[in-house]
Amino acid sequence: MTQKGSNNWIMSKIKKSMIDYEMVAEGDRIAVGLSGGKDSGVLLYALERIRRTVPFKFEIQGVFLDLGFGMDISSLESYCRKMDLPFTHKKTDIGEIVFDIRKEKNPCSLCSNLRRGALNELALELGCNKVALGHHLDDLVETFFLSLIYAGKLETFSPNTYLDRTNLHVIRPLVYLEGEYISQLAITEKVPIIKNPCPANGITKREEIKELMADLREKYPDLRGKVLAALKNSDASKLWSKALS
Repeated sequence: MTQKGSNNWIMSKIKKSMIDYEMVAEGDRIAVGLSGGKDSGVLLYALERIRRTVPFKFEIQGVFLDLGFGMDISSLESYCRKMDLPFTHKKTDIGEIVFDIRKEKNPCSLCSNLRRGALNELALELGCNKVALGHHLDDLVETFFLSLIYAGKLETFSPNTYLDRTNLHVIRPLVYLEGEYISQLAITEKVPIIKNPCPANGITKREEIKELMADLREKYPDLRGKVLAALKNSDASKLWSKALS
């Protein structure tokens, strides 16, 4: 397959997830959460490309939550400017709260909750009705096993989640794509990538699960596809109901 053909195949997977889970509609205003990583950068690129080709109008804009780690985000600003998209940079004290004030031993959960709340609040301030996140198939599978192994729960995030308290939808258009295809598109489309300066980067429980998934895929190469199929075709009647006492 040529590079162009491969990229078109990747885009078709993104479009399919959006259609399957009705992620975008006429008149939507979507805040794309940018972190500086390849996933969110590819998401912004893909949504802008799709926006220019679909027969209805919706708006997108890039938003960056500054956690206080001193990241140089000029490349993100330039990337949005190049696509003629609005870009909003909001400073927060989340990093200080998590690492200096709370001194969390396992900081990811608190940081995630604070970032989620701040991002949703910013989206509402900007008049958006949807927030798009760059989670892909690897993230989906890892979250499933994180919940199973560390919390004893059968759960993971959804492709399209409605938050009734804020009237926002959280969408994840990359959910059908494995991480290697995200990396490929990031390279071919020259998506800017900024090194993650988080003190906990690379030493989290998620990193342990990543290693476990890599080991399992050596023996079961189609593991990610099988987990996705299981989630799409789940039958709650075949799981235990809650105990009566």
